[in-house]
Parts: sequence; structure tokens; C-alpha cells
Amino acid sequence: MKKIITLAVFALFCTFNIVQAQGGGQMDPAQMLEMMKQRVKPGLIEKTKLTDAQADKVLEIQLWSQGEMRGMRDLSEEERAAKMKTVNDEKTKKMKAIPLTDDQIKSVNDFYEEMRKARMQRGGGGSK
Repeated sequence: MKKIITLAVFALFCTFNIVQAQGGGQMDPAQMLEMMKQRVKPGLIEKTKLTDAQADKVLEIQLWSQGEMRGMRDLSEEERAAKMKTVNDEKTKKMKAIPLTDDQIKSVNDFYEEMRKARMQRGGGGSK
């Protein structure tokens, strides 16, 4: 049952990403956050054992980091690596301020890594 719920959450998240990538997902950040709360939050709470309030804050941080990572294709490898490190360090700092423990932060990062891998396997992710 957990696998079915997790797969459903991943499918919904990927659908959101595909719609957004095709130009139909021109939502403001508040709309995107609300969609993430509906689609990603249940799986996030189930997998990471965060509280409802912690999950809301994690989603806000994740949305912020996604915004910061946009436009990185135009950067050189060195610039991209430096920006990713800066954003990831700031993201970790923000998660510690929630406060989350190091184990909880690892659990959240693992959750998003699983989502990324699932999206890549379905062919819904990738950059050209």
C-alpha cells in the first residue's frame, strides 16, 4: 500500500513538472506551494516522519531552492557547481532552523532523491 501511495505521489509530482515544462504551468509561487502541499506532502510525511508543520516548511524551502536553481543551464560547469553548493548549503541551514535534525534532513534529501530517480526512469526529467 505504501508503494502505491508513493508511486501515486511521484506520478502527480511528475505530471505537475511536465505541465510546467510545457508552458501550461505558469503558476505563481503560492499556487505552486499549494499544489506541492496537496501532492508531495503526504508522501513526504509518510517517508520522513516529519510533522505537518515541518513538512510545510520543508516544501517552502524546496520551492525556494528550485527557484534558485532555475537558469543554471547558461552557467559554466564551475559556476553551476558553485551555485549548487551555495543553494544546497543555504537549504540545509534553513532546514536546521525549522528545526530538523541531521537525520531528518538526510531523510528529506533521500525522499527528493527518490523522486528525482523515479522521474528520470519514467523519462520525465532531464536536461538537454
